[in-house]
Amino acid sequence: MEFGILSLLPPVIAIVLALITRNVLPALFAGVWLGATMINGWNPFLGLYKTFSDFIIPSAGDPWNATVLIYCGLFGILIAFLQKTGGAHAIATAISNKVKTPRAAQGSTMLFGLIIFFEDYFNALTVGSVMRSVTDKMRVSREKLAYIVDSTSAPMCLLGPVSTWVVFVMGLIGAQYTEMGISESEYMTYIFSIPFNFYSILAIILVGVIVFLKWDFGPMAQAEYRARTTGKVFRDDSAPPSDDQMDDIEMPEGYTPKIRNMVVPIVVLVAMIPPLFLWTGGYPEKGLVTAFGEADGATSITIAAFTAGIVAMLMGMQQKLYSFKESMDIIVSGFRSMMLVYIILILAWSIGSVTTKLGTAEYIVHFTEQTTSPILIPVLLFAIGAVVAFTTGTSYGTFAIMIPIAMPLAASMDISMYLAIAAVFSGGIFGDHCSPISDTTILSSAGSGSDHIDHVNTQIPYAITAGVSGIISFLTVGITGSPVVALIVGAAVLLMLAFILNKTWGKQIPNDKITV
Repeated sequence: MEFGILSLLPPVIAIVLALITRNVLPALFAGVWLGATMINGWNPFLGLYKTFSDFIIPSAGDPWNATVLIYCGLFGILIAFLQKTGGAHAIATAISNKVKTPRAAQGSTMLFGLIIFFEDYFNALTVGSVMRSVTDKMRVSREKLAYIVDSTSAPMCLLGPVSTWVVFVMGLIGAQYTEMGISESEYMTYIFSIPFNFYSILAIILVGVIVFLKWDFGPMAQAEYRARTTGKVFRDDSAPPSDDQMDDIEMPEGYTPKIRNMVVPIVVLVAMIPPLFLWTGGYPEKGLVTAFGEADGATSITIAAFTAGIVAMLMGMQQKLYSFKESMDIIVSGFRSMMLVYIILILAWSIGSVTTKLGTAEYIVHFTEQTTSPILIPVLLFAIGAVVAFTTGTSYGTFAIMIPIAMPLAASMDISMYLAIAAVFSGGIFGDHCSPISDTTILSSAGSGSDHIDHVNTQIPYAITAGVSGIISFLTVGITGSPVVALIVGAAVLLMLAFILNKTWGKQIPNDKITV
């Protein structure tokens, strides 16, 4: 049965409901149910039955999908043990001992944010809370702290080799490859998308520019001037959110956290992935490149995450931070922490299956081929992703909605698959950075002890600066096909905009030297 333009209804309804409810779960479910209803003669009751029997249950039970769910849970366990053993706090303490100026305090916060690339929530809460005393001492505004934390957490999660975000997007990419009959490695696809993830790269570059060149502008310049001249790290009538969520990562009384508690498990995690990829890909019978391309990425990362989690658990037990019985409770807590990710993934896989049966991608591809230049497709994907993320406050939900549309579109219009995927990633993170209802934005405010609205107001001009530069990069790569040229052009635009805004909308911040 040909549905034509009606095949757009499920994803459009999902997007519209996500915008209205600001919650991606009911939006995705409604999209799946509507699609199942259409497929089954527009019978809503049969559609509800088929929603579960033909889409949700098979999506959850598929062996490859189940592997993705398991390694998401294993990452949750690893994060739980890293929180409990306090390695991140030890690293922050070591950094703070060397900080003597506001610029050094900000630079250290940025460095710390780049180091914790494996989980955005852990990053936002940990970096903000442990660096707060350092930046307060150096009279750095809480708004600036929250900005640095927010603009290094999510971007780094999609620029690092492995993270909770990576396993999530691998699940989305792998599901589309299955639907499209493509056997390419979902992990290598993610890796090759990194150079095209222009917004994430430019956002981090902008943090460096703002910190080291001191080119503050807009409300942030006012906040920094206030903090530096009066010592008030937040305005008098501000309302910093309580950060009760930080209770889970407070250290036991009398215990001194050790840097190795974070470094060793993460080194194990990252170091195990290349050899596991080679082994599951058939090396040495197959060549190095071939083995990487044919590797079982899901199983490789599952084994690496499991091993790293065991190492983290044993290190905590050896230091008598918890008993074996208590470690089992931490494991359960870690799995439970990923529950929202499980649900979003299953619904995302389900709506992907629905749109495949309806022929949604084929219709979009045909329509786009007739009306839109391939050069503009990356910009379009970036813009739509940004709008969805801004209004819903979730990058995960944006990726779940947009990846099943972007990948078939790229395949049909002979656009780089890596570019199309990265455009969705960039748009999702850009919208997230501008959104006051974004979970990472809220957690960055909480961890940093900044008034949430103050954080949003001071960060938006910086996010838009990086976003405009990102659009220029996507236009450039559409014309040249070179991510290197596009990134150079985008970075040049970024520097020019930051310089102009600092001169026209900035404020002279007093010298770095602080007497404490």
